[in-house]
Amino acid sequence: MKKGKVLIAAPIHEVLGKGLEAEGYQLLYIEDITQELGLQLVKDCVGIITSTRLQVNQQMIDEVPGLQFIARMGSGMELIDVPYAESKGIRCLGSPEGNCNAVAEHALGMLLSLNKRIGKSYNEIKEGKWLRDENRGTELEGKTIGIIGYGHTGMAFAKLLRAFDMKILVYDKYKKIKTESHIVVCDNLDQIQEETDALSIHVPFQEDTFHLVNASFLRQFQKPIILINTSRGAVIDSSSLIKSLDNGKIKALALDVWEEEPLSKMSLDMRNTLQELMQYPNVLITPHIAGYSFEALYKMSLILLQKITK
Repeated sequence: MKKGKVLIAAPIHEVLGKGLEAEGYQLLYIEDITQELGLQLVKDCVGIITSTRLQVNQQMIDEVPGLQFIARMGSGMELIDVPYAESKGIRCLGSPEGNCNAVAEHALGMLLSLNKRIGKSYNEIKEGKWLRDENRGTELEGKTIGIIGYGHTGMAFAKLLRAFDMKILVYDKYKKIKTESHIVVCDNLDQIQEETDALSIHVPFQEDTFHLVNASFLRQFQKPIILINTSRGAVIDSSSLIKSLDNGKIKALALDVWEEEPLSKMSLDMRNTLQELMQYPNVLITPHIAGYSFEALYKMSLILLQKITK
C-alpha cells in the first residue's frame, strides 16, 4: 500500500531508503538541493528528510498540505520550525543518538592532538624540523574539563573521558542532569570558568546560544583553556578568537564548525579570519566532519526509520 512521497535531501544509509520503500513510501532523492528547488518539490510530499540543506520553515511547511513528518539526519533542529510544524500536527524527528559517539570521539581526538602537539610536530617534520623539547606534551590525567551542554553528545564525550581520570564538570541550562560518579554537575558556569583546563561546547544553536562564547565570556576563565567546539559555528563569536589566542585566554583551539559554511559561502571577513587562525600552530580545524562517520550514517538512518515507522 502506497503511503506517499518522501523528499530525501540528505545523505542517508540504504537501510533507511529500503526500509521506507518496504513500508510503501515513494522516495525522491535529491541530496544536492537548493531551497528554491525544495519549495517546488515538496508540494505533494508526506515527509521530508533533511540535514543542513533545507530550511524547513513556515513558508515551506505551508506549501505541503499533506506533510506528516520532518526528519533530521543528525542533531540540532534549528533548520526546522518545530513549533509551527507541531502546531500543524506534523511530527518532527531527530537522530542525535546516532552520531553522538562519532562527535565525542572527534572531540577527544582533537583534544589529544592539541595536548600532545601531534599536528604541530608532524607539520614541522615535513619542514625538516625535529623538535622534541618544543613539542613536549601534557597529559589529561588530573586535569579538569568543562562540558557545556549535556545532551546525547555531551554525555557521550564525558563517557569517553572517564578513562583519563579527569575531573569532568558539566553544565546544561535546560535539563536536570542525573548525578553520576564520573561527573560533577554545576548549577552555573562559575566553577567551570574557575577550574577548567579545557572546555568543550555541545549546545544547540538557538537565540540564547548565538555567540555564547565571546571575548567577555572567555575573560571569565581563570586558566588558559583548550577550547573545543563541535556543535554549531555561530555559538562562538569568531572575531574574539584571535585576540583570545594572542592574550593567552585560549591556550589551544579546536573547531569542527564555523560561523559560515562551507568555504564557498563565506564572506571575505570570515574567510580572512579563518585563514589567520590557521597560521597558529595551536589551532586545529576540520570541515564539519565530527558526526559524519560511516557508522553514524548507518545509526542515524536506522533510528529515523524506527521513528518514522513507529
